[in-house]
Amino acid sequence: RKVTSLLEITEGIRDSNQGEIFSFKKTEDLNFPVSFDELKIIPELQNSEVMISSQGSLFKLTKKEFEVIMNIIAERNPKKQDSVMEPYTIEDATKDLFMSEDDFRVYLSLLKTKKNIVLQGPPGVGKTFVSKRLAYALLGQKDDSNVEMIQFHQTYSYEDFIQGYRPNPDGGFSLATGIFYNICKRAENNLKSKYVLVVDEINRGNLSKIFGELLMLIESDKRGKDYQLSLTYSPGEKFSIPDNVYLIGTMNTSDRSIAMVDYALRRRFSFINLIPNFNDKFESFLAKKGISKKTIGSIISKISSLNEEIENDDSLGDGF
Repeated sequence: RKVTSLLEITEGIRDSNQGEIFSFKKTEDLNFPVSFDELKIIPELQNSEVMISSQGSLFKLTKKEFEVIMNIIAERNPKKQDSVMEPYTIEDATKDLFMSEDDFRVYLSLLKTKKNIVLQGPPGVGKTFVSKRLAYALLGQKDDSNVEMIQFHQTYSYEDFIQGYRPNPDGGFSLATGIFYNICKRAENNLKSKYVLVVDEINRGNLSKIFGELLMLIESDKRGKDYQLSLTYSPGEKFSIPDNVYLIGTMNTSDRSIAMVDYALRRRFSFINLIPNFNDKFESFLAKKGISKKTIGSIISKISSLNEEIENDDSLGDGF
């Protein structure tokens, strides 16, 4: 009861001593099959032959029905690069970060155990940059097909993130799935691989509104089929978040909306503080660019002094 493969007709229907026959070849086995239960809730497929007829092996599709199914298959099965993925180590991740390998290991360990982390800090400390490095280190390879990235904002909603009705070119509305739903389904069909969703500016979104009934399921101990729930727009479908899905959020501490981040988010994520770090790796980076030791010392001294002034300013603080 799943779409598992794609076939291509090589010879059309013709007569033989066995009756009418046709020939085909398999062109692709899907890494992430699409279940019949998922297809039957899509409005454009409600009147398709396969939904109406209960018996048989071959069913006709209209061009529109075919396109709807193929779009779902394409979303679930993005094309990977042909090149062999090279291993991605902690050393690779930290070689151009102004961060120690020990700190990076701690952050990676938190991601593995908690499954949900938020990198928070002032603008420009590299939160988004570090989040991608953590994702690759978790996967053990630089594989963008298993890492998705989005940015939350004030109007981002459950319908964008999980599932909701969207206008289609024909003038009607159809049920569409969002990025989190799709990555969970891909992960569910390939439990041996890890999948990471990076949410930039996570505090700008209304978390209760965006996650809806799934806010509970992102907890590390609420993963899997034992905690599956019905979805708002498809109550007949049971949904769960697989154990191999990881969330990395970034949060700008200079943003006043941080005060609106509720306890529900703070309880489900581990928060990691990133601060401006003018360490030996920073000095070495500038030295390799041909900057003199005297100038490097001046840069560190002046920026540190400016940051101290910002931190002690009552209207600003260390978040800036």
